[in-house]
Amino acid sequence: MQQLTDSALINLIAQRNAAALEEIYDRYHRLAYSIALNVVGRREDAEEVTLDVFTNVWEKAQTYRSERAKVTTWLTRMARNRAIDVLRREEVRPMKHSVSWATVSPEAAAGNDRPESAVHLAMQQERVRAAVATLPEAQQEVLSFAYFKGYSHSEIARELNIPLGTAKARIRSGMRRLRTLLHDE
Repeated sequence: MQQLTDSALINLIAQRNAAALEEIYDRYHRLAYSIALNVVGRREDAEEVTLDVFTNVWEKAQTYRSERAKVTTWLTRMARNRAIDVLRREEVRPMKHSVSWATVSPEAAAGNDRPESAVHLAMQQERVRAAVATLPEAQQEVLSFAYFKGYSHSEIARELNIPLGTAKARIRSGMRRLRTLLHDE
């Protein structure tokens, strides 16, 4: 199973192959956990989110479309969305546990134990950090609120005391700039 691509594993999971689920879990449980922990700030909740993500993979593997996103993007999105759901359910914002762009460690998000994967992931993270560092401070700030703290657009606008349209525009222009910078590489 280790030599199969992520997409091939998801296809096998859709056919109810438990070994394929085990392999995807082995590859990406730390990634899902670290994303959840960064959003919710509590280990127990992050573990619950991680379990929910892989339960969801088992139940909804047939809905995955490789032409729309890579498996890692799909898993990351699920983890982030589920973690935000946990926060909303509890109506808690873990400000003391929030992180910034500079403090996200490459080790925290390592997807598996293979050195080449860890190195590749660390290089990707460094490229993202460098790209984010080129953004104006205002764009960095709204993106940090959106992606590390799980704030909605209206919550960001309220927190930063800016109009909702301004918050949305900063997020949109920051993401567009990041996409351009990272795509060129």
